[in-house]
Amino acid sequence: MIKPHGADELNPLYVADPSKRDELLKQATDLEQVLVSSASAANAVMLGGGYFTPLAGMMNKADALSVADSMTTDAGVFFPVPVMNLLAQANFAAGQRIALLDPNVEGNPVIAIQTVESVDEFSQSELEHIAQAVFGTLDVNHPGVNAFLSQGNFAVSGPIEVLNFSYFETEFADTFRTAVQIRDEIAERGWQKVVAFQTRNPMHRAHEELCKMAMEATNAEGCVIHMLLGKLKAGDIPADVRDASIREMVQHYFPANSVMVTGYGFDMLYAGPREAVLHAVFRQNMGATHFIIGRDHAGVGDYYGPFDAQSIFADQVPSGALEIEIFNADHTAYSKKLNQVVMMRDAPDHSPEDFVLLSGTKVREMLGNGIAPPPEFSRPEVAQILMDHYQASNV
Repeated sequence: MIKPHGADELNPLYVADPSKRDELLKQATDLEQVLVSSASAANAVMLGGGYFTPLAGMMNKADALSVADSMTTDAGVFFPVPVMNLLAQANFAAGQRIALLDPNVEGNPVIAIQTVESVDEFSQSELEHIAQAVFGTLDVNHPGVNAFLSQGNFAVSGPIEVLNFSYFETEFADTFRTAVQIRDEIAERGWQKVVAFQTRNPMHRAHEELCKMAMEATNAEGCVIHMLLGKLKAGDIPADVRDASIREMVQHYFPANSVMVTGYGFDMLYAGPREAVLHAVFRQNMGATHFIIGRDHAGVGDYYGPFDAQSIFADQVPSGALEIEIFNADHTAYSKKLNQVVMMRDAPDHSPEDFVLLSGTKVREMLGNGIAPPPEFSRPEVAQILMDHYQASNV
């Protein structure tokens, strides 16, 4: 099986031993309680699940600035985005242990215990430097920029012991999986070549066929559909609706035992190219050998070019930094000429009128009015789930 990123074995920071976990929870009551941001809580979940291997905790200022500039930590570990615990105030001493409280669960339970290595203050210009490098913009209308710059100016670095997986494990019990769990299931299934597909949206016919194309092109035995379960921008489809629609599609339109439907607990960054590289790290750590990068991967609005998330791997990711292979995909749509879904680059004799193309705005309008998109665009079972959601939202 493919090795984890930068290590021979995964480095999950979740305290798996129940008795040790109980003891740490007791200790947490005597520690300083710190309510962290949703982003920091999500970082804890991803560190706990092994997705951030080989990291051992939250980054310090030097690491964050180095990652922003060169996608490597101060010690030379390749990583595409800073992983920090940013706070508005932080009066802690080196060596102090603090209890990190989850902002996304009622009652704010302890999600992790962090041992403080340093507290570093960022100037506003330094934070903006990081934002510009990671997001490619300082526009506060960009949801990722807005979230990043609103967390605070103090980075608390150091290792963490993760005590739970926030709301993901309870609200998405059938879908949330750690990198450890996915790796174990891939091994149990005996898959050697595995394609991973990232989604924060429901999967329409083009996405379905893209997964099948990638599996065929790479001779993969299986596909892991890996959906983001964390915070999204306003207007995005809720995770439970996406989950239901994807499972319905897989049940009816994929061969049995060829797909794993899973999810991970992270907030969307909308960082385009940099987030595409981060997504590749996640997928290598969970055991996938190939990762699909499509048009406008992890983008939002018009901040990124349609294929910037592909070109970054050739232009900025050092050779050998990642073992996972990237499957570059073009815009995919149903061809009226060929009566099948194709990548548009593979149909040079087609005009736009030869494809079934619908804008996201048009699709949402149709679904909200109880009108199913054509079957060439969306499977009827999927369309029904989405129509129910949009009509319930309009009540």
